Amino acid sequence: MFVAATLAILAAMALAVVRAIKGPTVFDRVLAGNSMGSLAILLLAAVGFLTGRPEFLDIGLTYGLLNLIGTLAVLRFFRHGDLAYDPGTKRRR
Repeated sequence: MFVAATLAILAAMALAVVRAIKGPTVFDRVLAGNSMGSLAILLLAAVGFLTGRPEFLDIGLTYGLLNLIGTLAVLRFFRHGDLAYDPGTKRRR
C-alpha cells in the first residue's frame, strides 16, 4: 500500500514540475514550488515508513518549516520588490 502511495506522490511531483515549467504566471510557479515541497514531505514520510527510519519525519518537519518561510519570502519579494520592506515607511509608487 505504501509503495502505491509513494508512486502516486512521485506522479504528483511530476505534474507539479510540469506546472512550474508551464505556469503562465509567477504565482502559478510559486504554488507549484510550494506543492513540490509539500509532496516532498509526504515522500519523506512514506520512505521513512517503508525503510523503518522514523527520523525521516523530523527531516520532513524541518523541511516543511523551511518551505513555509521560503514561500512567504518569495511572495513578499514579488509583492514589494524588496525583502527589507517596512510597511511603516511611506513609499512612492
